[in-house]
Amino acid sequence: MSGKTLLGLGNLIKLLPTGTVFLFQFLIPIVTDTGHCNTFNKYLTAALLVICGFNCAFASFTDSYTGSDGQRHYGVVTGKGLWPSPASDGVDLSAYSLRLGDFVHAFFSLLVFAILGLLDTNTVRCFYPEFEAGQKILLQVLPPVIGAVASTVFVLFPTTRHGIGYPTSSDSNDTTDKSHT
Repeated sequence: MSGKTLLGLGNLIKLLPTGTVFLFQFLIPIVTDTGHCNTFNKYLTAALLVICGFNCAFASFTDSYTGSDGQRHYGVVTGKGLWPSPASDGVDLSAYSLRLGDFVHAFFSLLVFAILGLLDTNTVRCFYPEFEAGQKILLQVLPPVIGAVASTVFVLFPTTRHGIGYPTSSDSNDTTDKSHT
């Protein structure tokens, strides 16, 4: 039971956009001038939200494999397999094709980031300051609720992807010599 719990927690950690959220939390006070935005700050903040949101979703469409050269290679998941695919001799790249779960994980990762990013104090003060005073309960309740829902989806439907930004693990397509183990 504890093994499944730890495995579920590991899936949760690698799917939630923690690195992107950390970067966003680090940059947002600078970009928004701590919530005192002028027009230029609003454009910078919107650009940061879009870039970080794209990163959250895009990570769900990447994967990696150990190539014939023994090195870890990363690529973008497509309908036909992994692209680009250097040193792929002996590796079935069609096994890495696009799945429905990739879209589900991308959606929930993006949703988690969108809630955290759009309801961040600096973002609220910058784009919609009147919302902060009147909707304080929503600002406090919505992020944990969406986080719990997304976490449940990630734990119940784990991914096998090991893409860009994900921790490496053993690879069933490892083509290195295993006879010495």
